[in-house]
Amino acid sequence: MEVLGIDIGSYGIKGAIVDIEKGEIVSKKRTTDKIEDTRPHKLISKMHKVVKKFDWKGPIGCAFPEAVRNGIVLSGTRLDEAWTDADADHLFSEITGCPVSTINDADAVGLAEMTFGVGKKKRGSVLVLTVGTGIGSSLFMDGILVPNTELGQISIKGITIEERASNKARKKEGIQRKTWAKRLQFVLEHYEKIFHPDMFILGGQLSTKAEKTFPFIQINTKFKAAKLLNDASIVGAAYYAGSLEKQNQEFFSSLES
Repeated sequence: MEVLGIDIGSYGIKGAIVDIEKGEIVSKKRTTDKIEDTRPHKLISKMHKVVKKFDWKGPIGCAFPEAVRNGIVLSGTRLDEAWTDADADHLFSEITGCPVSTINDADAVGLAEMTFGVGKKKRGSVLVLTVGTGIGSSLFMDGILVPNTELGQISIKGITIEERASNKARKKEGIQRKTWAKRLQFVLEHYEKIFHPDMFILGGQLSTKAEKTFPFIQINTKFKAAKLLNDASIVGAAYYAGSLEKQNQEFFSSLES
């Protein structure tokens, strides 16, 4: 089954068609320029332009940089606050003419890694961190997602984890990777005390050059670099939408039988 995956980020909007059985992108990626105005009507218009490039008529999965429950946006911390309580599924479906399922972007990354990446078939508790402009998180227990954890927003000594250890913070402060690794270690040790996970999966921009940072991180919990890299959010969003589509089809088939 093929599903169009869309990822909305501070850098812009990107999309691609995904084979959700294999977890592979099977089309050319389409992108927009950087998003300057994140008000709903502006963002919806940009997403529509990306979808039109595919001439797409099937289900769409959208990775969204806010907490989302049943298609409803729960927060407005990274985008315009007008998104709070907005029905993203309805708004995106209305503009594209396709069924759209919206999921938090870090949760989408986690789904991709746990289904097709280094977390595949991993039991126990797994904490997936997307370390980039911010720090997104997704938590899994025996492969089941605990949605919208937003652990990058936790404050330690008055500083949020995002502000302390994101790649944006590294670049802004001009710190070396060894120093950055120690900040990440401090964060991971904090998560160890709270969640006692069986494994960390570290993705985002951190995973693209893991060999330059990972050797300096010394913690008790096993940790691995994410496998799907920049494709994870698109693949995860598409997989999420495809799974919901299959569930709906099975439900209606059971009613007919």
